Amino acid sequence: MIAIIQRVKSSKVEVAGQLVGQIGPGLNCLLGVEKGDTQEDVEWLCDKLVHLRIFEDDQGKMNLSLLDLEGGILVIPQFTLLGNCRKGRRPNFTRAAPPQEAKGLFNKAIEHLRKHPIKVAQGVFQAYMMVHIENDGPVTFIINSKERGK
Repeated sequence: MIAIIQRVKSSKVEVAGQLVGQIGPGLNCLLGVEKGDTQEDVEWLCDKLVHLRIFEDDQGKMNLSLLDLEGGILVIPQFTLLGNCRKGRRPNFTRAAPPQEAKGLFNKAIEHLRKHPIKVAQGVFQAYMMVHIENDGPVTFIINSKERGK
């Protein structure tokens, strides 16, 4: 699984002009599911998201996690994170998990995040979405579950 996370003051997502998810301070997470991802990838990535210390403490140092902040996370499904742009002019998406598999793991990620005392909001799988992000910093990280333990 690949996640691009951004520290935000607020974030929201709309589908067909309707608000479907919104958070205040916390993380906006674009989430891509790769072929071969497992429940282990889901759990590792979600635990990383809630415990990663990227929020500022009283001294202005990145020392607080999403749990410490009691913030929210808005998770947006985004298969294009698995796009390969090395050859030609059109990305190929052969690394992306098939839609049914990806949707199942996306839903498992949402379930796992909801086990924590944070607000969890989400986009709609395979929908055209308008994502509004009020960056805080900006602070942006890329996390790949395949790179854990390296």
